[in-house]
Amino acid sequence: MSIIINKDTIVLVQGITGKEGSFHAEKCLEYGTKIVGGVTPGKGGSKIFGDLDVYENMKIAVKETNANTSLIFVPPAFAPDAIFEAVDSGIKTIIVIAEGIPVSDTLRVINSIRLKENVRLIGPNCPGLISPGDKCKVGIMPGNIHKPGRVGIVSRSGTLTYEAVAQLTELGIGQSTCIGIGGDPVVGTSFVDVLKLFNNDPNTDSVVMIGEIGGTKEQEAADYIKNDFNKPIAALIVGKSAPANRRMGHAGAIITGKSGSAMDKINALKSAGCSIINSPAQIGATVRELSEC
Repeated sequence: MSIIINKDTIVLVQGITGKEGSFHAEKCLEYGTKIVGGVTPGKGGSKIFGDLDVYENMKIAVKETNANTSLIFVPPAFAPDAIFEAVDSGIKTIIVIAEGIPVSDTLRVINSIRLKENVRLIGPNCPGLISPGDKCKVGIMPGNIHKPGRVGIVSRSGTLTYEAVAQLTELGIGQSTCIGIGGDPVVGTSFVDVLKLFNNDPNTDSVVMIGEIGGTKEQEAADYIKNDFNKPIAALIVGKSAPANRRMGHAGAIITGKSGSAMDKINALKSAGCSIINSPAQIGATVRELSEC
């Protein structure tokens, strides 16, 4: 029923004792995620949520818990070191929520991770991911709006991910896995990375892809979809009215050339065979029509 995370995913939360970390870690636990502890330097040996251990560093935490996934809630200035610590401890899936990490730091992290085997970074500046059928969420998504099913969702926007999910659930259409890849100019996991996983997932029948202005991630996805993707896909691109050279929302949402415009992305995805969603209000209806074809 899922990609990347499932009922067997074992999670550590870096920054679990902070305000955001503790709030969202508790929500993940309530949803059913196997969070086995957290890491906060200086607070090793303490407890949180009654009986959950807080460790001094990731090496100790992974050795004690056999965790394979990290959810990172630390300030942007400390996020790169937290990522490196997770990788060095043997963690294979790392989800970074923090917004405002300098692009140069993200590039340094990604270039290092590429040298490691089977390590995946999701984010930064992302809401994480959720697999409703496996009752596993690693991030900040509201679990109550999700419904188990067979539609995958991948998006640069957390808010529009929630909107898509809410519309699908209201129509009785469930989701296999929903992933927010992040809105920064550089992120660890791309549209193409996720689409490849959905393409090979027998429990995902169709996909909703939500992009926005800025960069060429959507065009890269269109090339992959045209040549290799073999499932129905509905695509929404937001930012049609955005002026050039002005950032809109996400750090990566800025038109710096023709390729970054909404229409260029829409045309590329339409040429690749995607069903184009004309406005956020039509996500659910478009997916329902897609499933009836």
